[in-house]
Amino acid sequence: MSDIFRIAIVGSGPAGLSAAGRAAQLGLSHVLLEKTDHLSDTIYKYQKGKHVMATPSQLVLRSDLDFEAGKREKVLGTWDEQTAKHGVNVMLNAEVKAITGQKGDFTILLTNGQEVKAENIILAIGTQGNPNLLRVPGVEQANVQYTLDDPGEYVDEHITVIGAGDAGIENALGLGADPEQRNSVTIINRSADFSTAKDANIKALLAARDAGRIQVLTETTTNRFEPGHIVFDTRDGELKIRCDRVIARMGSAPPRAFVEGCCAEFEDKEDPRNPGKMMKGVKAGTGVQFTSADRVSYPKLSPVFESTVPGIFVIGALAGYPLIKHCMNQGYDVVEFINGNTDLKPADEPILEKKFASLPKGRSVSEWLEFLRTNVSILEGMSPLQMREFMLDSEVKAYGPGEIIFERNEPGSSLFGIAQGSVLVEVDPNNSAITVPIGTGEIFGEVGLISGRRRGATVRAGEPAIVVEIPRTAALRLQSQVPAARAAIARISTERQLLQLFKSGLKKEDVAEVAAAAQVMTIKAGDAVITEGEEGNDIFVIRSGSMIVEKTVGGKPVFLSYLPAGSFVGEMALIGGGRRTATVRAAIKSDVIRLPGEAFARLMERNAELAERVRRDMASRQDLNAFIEAKKDSFSGVVDMYSATAKFLVDNGIGEATDVLLIDENLCVGCDNCEKACADSHDGLSRLDREAGKTYAHLHVPTSCRHCEHPHCMADCPPNAIHRGPDGEVFIDDTCIGCGNCQRNCPYGVIRMDKVPPKKPGLLSWLFLGLGPGPGEPSHEWSYKHAKGEAPKKAIKCDMCSGIEGGPACVRACPTGAAIRVAPEEFLTIARLEKA
Repeated sequence: MSDIFRIAIVGSGPAGLSAAGRAAQLGLSHVLLEKTDHLSDTIYKYQKGKHVMATPSQLVLRSDLDFEAGKREKVLGTWDEQTAKHGVNVMLNAEVKAITGQKGDFTILLTNGQEVKAENIILAIGTQGNPNLLRVPGVEQANVQYTLDDPGEYVDEHITVIGAGDAGIENALGLGADPEQRNSVTIINRSADFSTAKDANIKALLAARDAGRIQVLTETTTNRFEPGHIVFDTRDGELKIRCDRVIARMGSAPPRAFVEGCCAEFEDKEDPRNPGKMMKGVKAGTGVQFTSADRVSYPKLSPVFESTVPGIFVIGALAGYPLIKHCMNQGYDVVEFINGNTDLKPADEPILEKKFASLPKGRSVSEWLEFLRTNVSILEGMSPLQMREFMLDSEVKAYGPGEIIFERNEPGSSLFGIAQGSVLVEVDPNNSAITVPIGTGEIFGEVGLISGRRRGATVRAGEPAIVVEIPRTAALRLQSQVPAARAAIARISTERQLLQLFKSGLKKEDVAEVAAAAQVMTIKAGDAVITEGEEGNDIFVIRSGSMIVEKTVGGKPVFLSYLPAGSFVGEMALIGGGRRTATVRAAIKSDVIRLPGEAFARLMERNAELAERVRRDMASRQDLNAFIEAKKDSFSGVVDMYSATAKFLVDNGIGEATDVLLIDENLCVGCDNCEKACADSHDGLSRLDREAGKTYAHLHVPTSCRHCEHPHCMADCPPNAIHRGPDGEVFIDDTCIGCGNCQRNCPYGVIRMDKVPPKKPGLLSWLFLGLGPGPGEPSHEWSYKHAKGEAPKKAIKCDMCSGIEGGPACVRACPTGAAIRVAPEEFLTIARLEKA
């Protein structure tokens, strides 16, 4: 082909089609290259009947092709019709093999041997052709596919969808929509949040779950395949389910090798997959360059979408903009830019102008975006285009000196980045003058983001400051899409956790070496981080979850102690030398921070106070070991009973509890005063069921909230009505809408949905006049008879009698002392045997 086109567009997805439509409307010579025999292959491969969303709703569409939310078939039909109507020059079955040349004279080599000449090239090839693959044992023998064409093809199958982004959710919904197909559908999400999915899809998925059509597993990853089954690692251990088919929708990455090779120079390099062998590799500084070495990073682009190779432009999902409306707007804009319309502003400009209106004057939208990107450390890895999309979901505000950003104990899970100035963290709740400064470029609020807990301190501006507030969903999406941001948040949160844990007058610069070498690890329930008898001197800090410590005595594992989040372990081998003296394993799925022993030893050498603190902790553990050795012959049966009891408690949720109600069956007389006191303290509804729950020996765990460290119930509360109080209690406020999500998410059955009963007559009225139902929860008959109108059901759970003087009513009302509320770390220690 001898003609040279003004513009060659590679890829006919939404971005490429819109670019071609604009070029046709402007009368520019162009060609649209599509490797398949149809347009828009990504949309074409959507499942049949899929509803295509037109988000974000506040963004106007700028394109010569129409697009509105609707069925896949209608969207594709509209685009096919309008592409032909506009006279777009399309070449189908035209797969690009390589691009060479320079601006004004590019050569595009196709796999069929043809060559296409162009002055400018627009890459709109997307990322769906390069999906992330499932790599676990047994996958070769499993029935795994990475796309779903027609959900109606599958009947009477056990199907697992791995990945809960938009594509995965829509596939699961399609497979579980028709009961007549009798499919058993399970969808897997590796985190507790659906951070990359649209709100409408999340709501539809949860509705399908509530209707029993789909099983939703969160905080779950694939471990391996077995014949006819798939095995998962869940928060509570391994789970094995039947599986006939897997639909893997785990995202995709840019086709980096092809893109980097465009107009690049090549040189001999060692093959990283075959050490000692050479291969052709792109010479540094040539070709289309990416923002980082991470597999999921995107090409470096200018504000007009131009790559590091002049004349090659990148738009759409390959530029980091996966939403259809964004892609189509870019297609329109890039052709305008190539045609010389440099004054054109992006379609989202008015929205961003409004967001920046309250900031100091003098900067344009593009200048503000660049200012925020370069000044906030976690945003540096984003491209200017990603910044635009990111700021549509985030807020930025200027604060004056002393102005409060948030206060201690406020609910909130957003993350904050300081673009200018500094803030002061009030670390002492009784003295606001005691503060710690955080400066430009740094973040704060990460504790709420990671744990979901209320704000732990009041933060105010220390000087005039510009601060970006990033909502939780946007922050989670940022971490999933920008590896550099994920690494920065992990480093900062690790650094601060170390300072908070070890104290000892340490400063940020003191722990810099240890924090830089730290490794955050996720440990499956039951797996060990330290094994008795092995060599090693690393320190492990428990970031989330909990650990149990065991020691082999007489050939049997003896339960020594329980370690909650915020504890550390491993110092005995570092300081005392020798092998590990006990095994430390995860009670539930946990995150730990691994600190290199040598770096931590150097830190102790520089800080005598820290060294003394660690030695004190080591001494207490040595005393415990000595106690076990001394007593093992005299009460081995008691030790066995204790270890079995401790295991029972961990198996029943104590491993993730912060406060738990236990009842000594030897002391309990069955009076139910605990239940009655609970009901009378909470509008007539008891928060506990004494008889329910499991018992081992004389120890009973009734149905009552454990106030988990990472509450399952918080994971999906539409009005955000579930919070953690200043004393660790998890409570539900008055904004509860009665949806029941918390009840379904709680694995311990401690939340009930019920109506608040009518107010009862007082105790004296019942005692002397016989009025009312008496102490405790009224019967349903009494409540129904005295109800005034229909009351809505609300979620009911223990709140540890927050705000009630004297503490938990259930404990105070027990006449024999059988009921106790304990923190697991205080109760689960073999040292209690000595007191017994």
